[in-house]
Amino acid sequence: MKLTEAHIDSALNQLEAQAIPDNHPAKVQLSELFGDHTFFLDASGLTIIEPVKTDGVAEAVGRVVKLARWGDETRRNLSPHEPEYTDVVVALDKAA
Repeated sequence: MKLTEAHIDSALNQLEAQAIPDNHPAKVQLSELFGDHTFFLDASGLTIIEPVKTDGVAEAVGRVVKLARWGDETRRNLSPHEPEYTDVVVALDKAA
């Protein structure tokens, strides 16, 4: 899921992560591997946010999905793995 700037800001207020900007050199390769998403880096590795279908809820909600882990303590290399859906859910329309 590609997020708007407002959704990115809202997500970052709820997560300890850093969004990878669209102009980052790794963005093209990440999109080729995982599709067109807004990517986040955190202490555990690379994540995205996928929409959660809810009934009657006015705000947009997304679930954090892990795509790659850090290869070592230096956090310079990522090791991709099958997507892992987490229990972490963020309200994307939440006021900052």
